[in-house]
Amino acid sequence: MEFNINLSHIEAAHNRIRAYIHRTPVMTSASLDKMAGCSLYFKCENFQKIGAFKARGGLNAVMTLPESQKAKGVVTHSSGNHAQAVALAAKLAGIPAYIVMPRTAPKIKQKGVNALNANITLCEPTLEAREQGAEEIMRKTGATFISPYNNHAVIAGQATCAKELLEDYPELDQIVTPVGGGGLLAGTLLSANYLKPIIEVFAGEPEGAMDTYLSFKSGVHQKVANPKTIADGLLASMGDINFAIIKPLLKDVFLVNDDEIVAAMRLIWERMKIVIEPSCAVPFAALLKNKTVFSGKKVGIILTGGNVDLNHLPF
Repeated sequence: MEFNINLSHIEAAHNRIRAYIHRTPVMTSASLDKMAGCSLYFKCENFQKIGAFKARGGLNAVMTLPESQKAKGVVTHSSGNHAQAVALAAKLAGIPAYIVMPRTAPKIKQKGVNALNANITLCEPTLEAREQGAEEIMRKTGATFISPYNNHAVIAGQATCAKELLEDYPELDQIVTPVGGGGLLAGTLLSANYLKPIIEVFAGEPEGAMDTYLSFKSGVHQKVANPKTIADGLLASMGDINFAIIKPLLKDVFLVNDDEIVAAMRLIWERMKIVIEPSCAVPFAALLKNKTVFSGKKVGIILTGGNVDLNHLPF
């Protein structure tokens, strides 16, 4: 099957952003392996620039823009991690960044965007409000919109995460990622498809934002009105570009509730001594809930980010 993003696009993206990102470590835990009944390899994007994998896609998207477009700046809407990614890329390029954020976005993520000198506009916590805010800024400034996920350059950038993981651990049998808008999942599926076609890729998704689950099971792209979950980074609805990639390549998607997400998050804090945010814990929660699927396998889990408000931990 042919996709608009091929291996050469992913390799070019990696070469383009390599100097500006960390090649994040892969960590293991004997106690979590025993608990899960499989061998786990955690790709720690919580140690990435801006504290999340989103740096990859944001940098690639901004760096591939023509100079004429860059001059007018870039705009996006995001609950936090993509906002920081675009703000970082814009700062490195010396161009303006306009970020529309829901007023409920974690304060640590708002502070991160502010620290990168981006222009923040707060809005109501709905997708409609976010999109309207971004459109208004585009009309006023001529800035180019960078979708958090529904963008070929963003997907190619996110694909570099699984590319690194498979280069470092080619023996993996399976990979699990969280899914919100679908940029990371689509990119992971593409890297897996090109580098190791026999590998199985799964997604974990919050029950309160199950549009990917409904879309994948029905084969028809669907959205969920008013998604609600502690995993604030996964509230976005699946993009159509992303779904076209995910539909034929994804092995399965598993749902987890907020209690299961918090329990998985706490385990990683306690056993691995690393800081992750709720969205980041979703794939591990999905694995623990579906152990028979992963039993005895070598499983890569992408830990997507660590931007959690330490004043409001869910434990």
